Amino acid sequence: MSNSGFVLLDKIAGETSFKALFPLKRVFSTKRVGHAGTLDLRASGLIIAATGRCTRLLPFIEAKDKCYSFRLHLGYETDTLEWDGEVVAQDERVLEASAANCTLAWPRSSADECSLSNSQPSLDKTCCTLSDALKSVLPRFTGDIEQVPPKYCAVKINGVRASDLMERGRNIELKPRKIHIGELKVIGEGEVTEGCSGKEFATFDLICECSKGTYIRALGRDIGRALGTYACVSQIRRHRIGNVTLDKAVRGENLTRENLLPVDAVLDFPVVRLTDEQVAVIRQGNWLPWKEKVEGVGPEGHVFAANMQGEVLSLCHYEPGRIKPKFYLGEDG
Repeated sequence: MSNSGFVLLDKIAGETSFKALFPLKRVFSTKRVGHAGTLDLRASGLIIAATGRCTRLLPFIEAKDKCYSFRLHLGYETDTLEWDGEVVAQDERVLEASAANCTLAWPRSSADECSLSNSQPSLDKTCCTLSDALKSVLPRFTGDIEQVPPKYCAVKINGVRASDLMERGRNIELKPRKIHIGELKVIGEGEVTEGCSGKEFATFDLICECSKGTYIRALGRDIGRALGTYACVSQIRRHRIGNVTLDKAVRGENLTRENLLPVDAVLDFPVVRLTDEQVAVIRQGNWLPWKEKVEGVGPEGHVFAANMQGEVLSLCHYEPGRIKPKFYLGEDG
């Protein structure tokens, strides 16, 4: 039985993405494993892992868009941009409002937009709700935008991770990166999250559809600043990568060989069927003449070549008139 394929894992919070792969090594008796799209230590949710030769396909998975849910904590910011990090900024109005035994209010700055930037502790009922204020700034973060990654992240500076430099006490500055956010919306008021290191005045749960390279922690930080306060996040959970959803994933402790998926169950490249003679040509790295039009080919021209039984054996490049192998995925022999 082949040891090469994809596995959908449901990573638990508090486990590194690297450690989440350990069950694959045990179940499939191989060290050749990898994953697409690292999740933060505190984050949970979908990881698409690969074994054997299918690890070569992981860059195509990592490029897919993703969907996350997260909890936004308004009122303070931490060094890690997580709810329990070291507090680096605290909205003093929260402390003043707490001391005065009242709540913050947010004056309406226009017919459609609310702002916290000039608000004072108040019980003014003419003010917009905090939910209105939050929803009014979210459109600023949809579409193509630039985002500065968190300082505690895997981005490398001269070959060293930014998080490692921060732990050494280095002062670093990261450059903004272009990302795309397709959808960002509030799905409800958040519940209490234990272990908050700062004083929050509200929490909200949100959903984000975004491109590769998006940092949810940085998004929370920027939303807070757009509101005229500070923010951090908790409860980050990844629900989707491309067309693959979390409901099909398995926890590492429940992993069995039956959870190994063929490549075309995860990547939706068109599949062409080959005869044994054609498979032999592809196996030798030679191109095949191909007169039939292949439907559904993307701009990159990627197609899977399978045998007549439907087993995918190679990733190929299709162009009118021929198919050229990129790399072989089948078993030797």
